[in-house]
Amino acid sequence: MELLHSNIVGSGFPLIILHGYFGMGDNWKSQANNLSEDFEVHMVDQRNHGRSFHSDDFSYELMVQDLKYYFEEKNIDKAIVLGHSMGGKTAMLFAVEYPELVEKLVVADIAPKYYAPHHHTIIDALNSVDFSKLKLRTEVDDILKQSISEEGVRQFLLKNVYRKNKTEMDFRFNLQSLTENNPEVGEALPAYTTYNGEVLFLRGEKSNYILEDDFALISAHFENAKIETVSNAGHWLHAENPVEFYNKLIAFIK
Repeated sequence: MELLHSNIVGSGFPLIILHGYFGMGDNWKSQANNLSEDFEVHMVDQRNHGRSFHSDDFSYELMVQDLKYYFEEKNIDKAIVLGHSMGGKTAMLFAVEYPELVEKLVVADIAPKYYAPHHHTIIDALNSVDFSKLKLRTEVDDILKQSISEEGVRQFLLKNVYRKNKTEMDFRFNLQSLTENNPEVGEALPAYTTYNGEVLFLRGEKSNYILEDDFALISAHFENAKIETVSNAGHWLHAENPVEFYNKLIAFIK
């Protein structure tokens, strides 16, 4: 197996952070730096994202196995696991499969339910970028702007643009695999799976990813779950209201 790429900051009890779809560990740098005063924080790039390996195969089961291998290679016996969006789904499945490795679980703005594929606009926009004709990041932004009006979303995606060599740019994520495997991202946590440890679900006040209708399902999988709302924040709650997100997180994990 290949080892996932990560950036590790701080020292203390291990805290693993799993980013969302089209993201990377670096998206969590400012939160990780704050947390590094108390924890050894691992900002992990999941497969097909960031600097981790590319693969045609992509599913939550595979991402859980990648993480299990990461724990083994880094000699981690137990950790707090925090996952956002897609990373939250990976974290939930990891906790129900390997509860002995998870001290506490934190899930940011995602429920254990099935989500219908809804990233078509982003995927189509990314696939319309032809790097053979583009030399500047601003030119990539101009292409994305044609279908993605939210500047925050474009900036998030543009963080993945890098210089592959002197003349060519590319995306760090594996766009082909993420396009082909897009339906996998919405998969639900398997029925009748449970984790009995302490769990905190943080949802964005302006986000529709965790609805009150989902609370019963969350409790069915996670009997010791607390659900809290981060005010004035949407799906990217850790970036949109970082102070409140951090305060709720640290109160739970310390």
